[in-house]
Amino acid sequence: MKTKNVQKSKLRFQKWVFAIISAISIFVFLTSLLVIGFIFFHGIMKISWDFIFKFPEEGMMKGGIFPALVGTILLVLGSSILAFPIGILSGIYMNEFLKPGILKSFIQMMTSNLAGIPSIVYGLFGLALFVSWCGFGVSLLSGCLTLAILVLPIIIRTTDESLKAVDDTYRFTAYSLGAGKIETIFRVILPMAFPSILTSLILSVGRIAGETAPIIFTVVAFYLPEMKLSLDSQVMALPYHLYVMSTSGVDLNASREIAFGTALVLIAMILFLNVCIRTWKTVLNKRNFK
Repeated sequence: MKTKNVQKSKLRFQKWVFAIISAISIFVFLTSLLVIGFIFFHGIMKISWDFIFKFPEEGMMKGGIFPALVGTILLVLGSSILAFPIGILSGIYMNEFLKPGILKSFIQMMTSNLAGIPSIVYGLFGLALFVSWCGFGVSLLSGCLTLAILVLPIIIRTTDESLKAVDDTYRFTAYSLGAGKIETIFRVILPMAFPSILTSLILSVGRIAGETAPIIFTVVAFYLPEMKLSLDSQVMALPYHLYVMSTSGVDLNASREIAFGTALVLIAMILFLNVCIRTWKTVLNKRNFK
């Protein structure tokens, strides 16, 4: 009888825990759906080819957001190109070469802490280092470097954890077949872990595209009459454009309509990039299991 009562209490507890987790999951899903639906409802009326592909006019109260869209894409691509290789190589060093000990624990702790630092601190760091000390000025290069440093901790930690998840059997098998450490890492371990590493790229893309504070100090401009695609030039960006249109303007109703349209375009761009990366991840996973 005692055994049956214990089993019943365990089953009852499991049902309660499952119900609570299910309720929380449904609440999070509905909240996310509500936010996206609210932005979609208020922004869809503003979306048109002219809004996406035209330059701003009349103090940004008319025209489109094309320079801000291009600037955001350049920041995402530039930061990813800089941060992704460095982050992966750093993660490989931490997991495959750095021996367990105080130094490794300290580096892991610091990368975790750096991932949680407010983005405005990175903006001030980029202003002091790249804009002032290095002399790059307020430019695309300064912005990309600052955003790359911002997402490096995420990439390093994700790479480290992804490499840890690969079974040591693959390493020992490669060594037994005469492969060296470098060859084993880049031809066996890294391909196995790479689909999981792509998760860090998804997180990085979303964070880079949505950051406002770091780019205010390093790269972004309120308005540019013409678009210059060079490393030493300023750019407009969707997050800052959204901020400006939400908080300023003679006609607040008109400016907020533009802000909702800008927010919808930003969400759509991040969603598109994430879908592309997830598709790439799925293809790599299928290849690894063949």
